[in-house]
Amino acid sequence: MQILIAESRTPLANLWKGHMERWGAQVDLANCANEAREWIETRSYEVILLDVMLDDGEGLCVADYARYRHPETRVVFVSSSGFFSDGSIFRLSPNARAFLPRSTTPDDLSTLVEHYAKAG
Repeated sequence: MQILIAESRTPLANLWKGHMERWGAQVDLANCANEAREWIETRSYEVILLDVMLDDGEGLCVADYARYRHPETRVVFVSSSGFFSDGSIFRLSPNARAFLPRSTTPDDLSTLVEHYAKAG
């Protein structure tokens, strides 16, 4: 399984990566939208774990680009903001499968990503 984590906080991204690699996923990391788009150019992913508020503010752009390049890729959004808690993220991003708080435990987050990776 190919997973892309797009998260600006490197220690958090590495923590999530370690949990996902334990169940056999191959995980790439991107710290900004440009880096995520570069990965999406060269690989296809079952799931992208994406901070909707990347430091460069382009999380939704990454999801849109992934949908354009690989329509089958599912996106699990995380955020520390409650801005999209009304479910609007699912109207804005048709490839969204979940919207979780960044504080979700790494085990729970990994389990959800694994579920969507296998769901394809």
